[in-house]
Amino acid sequence: MADITGDQRIQSEVLEGLATAVNHRRWFVELALPYLGDNPIEIGSGLGDYAIEWAEHLPRFTATEADPDRLVLLKERMADYPNIDVKQMLLPAPESNGEYSAAVSYNVLEHIEDHVGALSSMKDLVRPGGRVIIIVPAFMFAMSDVDYATGHIRRYTKKTLSAAFVDAGLEIEKIHYANALGLLGYYTATSIFKLAPKEGPMVKIYDSLVLPVTKAAERIAKPPFGQSVFCVARVPR
Repeated sequence: MADITGDQRIQSEVLEGLATAVNHRRWFVELALPYLGDNPIEIGSGLGDYAIEWAEHLPRFTATEADPDRLVLLKERMADYPNIDVKQMLLPAPESNGEYSAAVSYNVLEHIEDHVGALSSMKDLVRPGGRVIIIVPAFMFAMSDVDYATGHIRRYTKKTLSAAFVDAGLEIEKIHYANALGLLGYYTATSIFKLAPKEGPMVKIYDSLVLPVTKAAERIAKPPFGQSVFCVARVPR
C-alpha cells in the first residue's frame, strides 16, 4: 500500500489552523453536497470538520483516517454523532465492496504517490452510478516549503487531475478551479513571506473578508485559476 508522506505534527497544526476558516469550509461543504447521495465515505477525514457538516444532511456517513494517532482523536470526536461511522483506511486499499453512494476526499490525493491507484480504490468503494468527489491544491508554481512539510508530492491543474481520473476508469462530470484569490494569498504567504496557514489573524481576515467576495464572484463565473481543483466523476454502470 502507498503511504501518506509528510510530518504528521505539521499536518495537524495546519489542520487545526484551517479549522478556524469556517466560511471556507462551508463553501467546500456546499460544493460536494449535491453529489454525496445517501451513504458516502470520506477518505482522509482528519479532524472530522467536513464530516460533521456533511453528516448533518445525511442519514449515514463514514469517516476514515490513515494515521493511527489522528484516528483515535477522530473516533473520540465522532462518538457524539450516531450517524457517523469511523474506520481506518489507507489508499490504495483492497476493499472493493461498492456499498457507498459516493467517495469524497479533500486535500488528500496530493499526498499519495500512486494517485491513480487511490482513485481506483475510491471507485471500487462506490456503487455503479455513484460519484468520486475530489479537491486538491492547484498549480505547481505554488509548491512551497509548507507543501513539502505537510507531505505534498504534487499540485494539480485541471488537465493533470482529469488524466488521473480517466486513468482510474472514472467518467468526469464536472471539474473547475476554486478560490482564485486564495491562490494569490497562499502563494504570497508561503512562497514570499514563508508563513504557514496556521490559526491567527491572517486566516481570520481572509476567511471573513476575502472568502465571501471570492465565493460570490465564482458563483457567477468559474475562474481560470484557483487555490484548488474541484472534480466530480461518475463510477461507470
